[in-house]
Formats: sequence, C-alpha cells, structure tokens
Amino acid sequence: MNHRLPSEYEDLRQTVAEFARDAIAPVIADMYRDHQFPYDIVKAMGGMGLFGIPFPEEYDGMGGDYFALCLVLEEIARVDSSVAITLEAAVSLGAMPIYRFGTQEQKQQWLPALARGEMLGAFGLTEPGSGSDAGGMRTTARLEGDEWVINGSKAFITNSGTDITGLITVACVTGMKDDGRPEISTIIVPAGTPGLVVAPAYSKVGWNSSDTHELSFADCRVPADNLLGEQGRGYAQFLQILDEGRIAIAALATGLAQGCVDESVRYASEREAFGNPIGHYQSIAFLIADMEVRAHTARLAYYDAGWRMLADEPFKRQAAIAKLHSSDAAMENSRWATQVFGGYGFMNEYAVGRFYRDAKVLEIGEGTNEVQRMLIARDLGLPQ
Repeated sequence: MNHRLPSEYEDLRQTVAEFARDAIAPVIADMYRDHQFPYDIVKAMGGMGLFGIPFPEEYDGMGGDYFALCLVLEEIARVDSSVAITLEAAVSLGAMPIYRFGTQEQKQQWLPALARGEMLGAFGLTEPGSGSDAGGMRTTARLEGDEWVINGSKAFITNSGTDITGLITVACVTGMKDDGRPEISTIIVPAGTPGLVVAPAYSKVGWNSSDTHELSFADCRVPADNLLGEQGRGYAQFLQILDEGRIAIAALATGLAQGCVDESVRYASEREAFGNPIGHYQSIAFLIADMEVRAHTARLAYYDAGWRMLADEPFKRQAAIAKLHSSDAAMENSRWATQVFGGYGFMNEYAVGRFYRDAKVLEIGEGTNEVQRMLIARDLGLPQ
C-alpha cells in the first residue's frame, strides 16, 4: 500500500501550505486576540477556489473531491484552526447539504456563490437542550399554505452571523412518525428572513476568529420550496453529512497536532538551557517524538477514511476512528507543546497557546468522542 499523494493532491497541499505560512500566519494572532473574523483571508481563499474544491465546475466549483478538501484543512490548521473551521463548516455543513440533497433550482440559486466563497452557509442542528440526542429536537416547522413557519432555537452555529452569511439550513420537527418518533426535515432559511434572530457572538475559549452564534426563530416564514430534500428525511441527511464531516474534522485536528510538532521542533532547536538547545535533552526529544507519532497516525486514519469514501466503500466506522484519534492527538500534542515552551507557552503571542485553546472543542464538535466510541462499538456488532 502506497500512502504517497498523487501529484495533483501534493501540488494542492504545497500551494495551501505556502498560503497558510505567508498569508495567515503573519496576521492571525492579532485577529484572534481581537476576536476578528478573517474576511480578507476568506476572500483570498475564495479566489484560490478553496470553497469550491469538492463541487462541479457547473456550480463554479473546482471539480475536485472531499479528500482534497481534507488536505487543505490539514495545512491551514497547522497554522490556525479558526480559519480552518471557517472553511470546513462553510463547505461541509453550509454548501454540501445543498449539493447532496438540493433540487436543481436550489443548487443553481445557492451553490455558485458558496463555491466562490462570496457567501457562507451554516447548518442549524444543535439546540440549547439537545446535541447528540437529535430526538430531543424542539425546533418546529409547520406548513401553512405555501410557507413553512419555523419556531425554536439553535446553538453553537458556525458561520451564522457574518456579513457574508447567506443561508442557514435548519433541522426542524415537521411532524410525528407512526412509532411516535419526531419526523425531522431540513429547510433553507436565507439570512435576513424576518423572524430569524442572530444572537451576539459567543465568548469562547478558542476558535476566537471564527463566527459562532445562537439563533432563534419566531414565526419565521420561508417558501415551501425551501424544503431541502424529502420531507421526513432530515435525520438521515444530517447523519450522512456528519459522517463526511468527521473526516474533515479529523484532517483539521491532524493539522493542529502537526502544527504543535512544527512549533516544538523549532523552539527546541533554538531555546537553550544548561549550555545546549533543549531539544538535545531526551526528556524533550522523546516528548516531541511522541507528538510526531500521534500526528502521523492521525493522518493515516483520516487518509484511510477519506479514500474509502472516495471509493464508495463503507466508511462510517473509519470516520469515527479518525475523528476520535485525531482529536485526542490534537489535545495531547497541544498540551505537551505548551510544556515544551514553558512559560512562553502560556502567553497568547505564541501559536502553541492558541493551539491549546483551540484543541479541546475538537473532542466535542461533529459528535463528541463518547459518541464516536458508541458508533465504533455499534459498527463492531456489540449489543446495543
């Protein structure tokens, strides 16, 4: 088995790595400190075609695939996770549901601007009282004539309140099934629709340059044609989107884990103690070697899940493994990178401090790591 990337993937990876070093790294620390959304960086990524990588050219996409997107996310996250999650959520959660499940009219209306990065989409699933338990969803949509009337709230929604946010795809309860379970459907709500209220941005531990809000819907009316996919199929739709998204989050987490290695190697080669660079001492050298092992195996895990997805093979278990392992690797590596830097690692001016703050949410978003273990156990055939 050869894990070397084909030339087209490798060329893309190198191009994005250079962009991350030259365009993101010099400015992101100040933006992160000031909780600024990186509009100029988003515009530049749009110009590079990064938001359109997995979409066909007929929708102004790049005609690439999901694995190429994952490679891009890894390279960006080696420098900063706020920018990486902005891209990941815009493509995987904002645009991909429309591409996967939308009508031709919906695709023509929304996808070109999303693929060019001129507009961001968001996905409204999580609620203040329900996250992993989708059965606890309380947001409702009822059909009145030729309109859906939506009431409820959503929490922790990425890219939902920027100046270029164009739509939120909202998961809603649209009825009850015969077995008493809620019927869930997804509905496109354009930004600015009356009845949609975007709360002030959260004060977060990390991802401070990404955009995250709570949303509320009070008799929010949209056309009946804004139903995305088949009514009652919303649960199956977002499970498919989340399975794919876990590979993307694994790539992002791998990038953060590798970024911790990069920063630690550089610092340990320059910082001296007792007459030698600190990397000379086995206590530091072995620690960094273990960090590289975590990053390397995380990469292999998401590569495996990504290739299975491209080959139309089952990948649910592999995606859960990749997300679980890579997020754990990111958390561990950020912890030990901070330790390598000592007191400087506790200062916000150093990238490892930012990495440490950003790593924790990777064990929570796109399904907590406890949920990943549940999915893996279920797929192994263990009793439920």
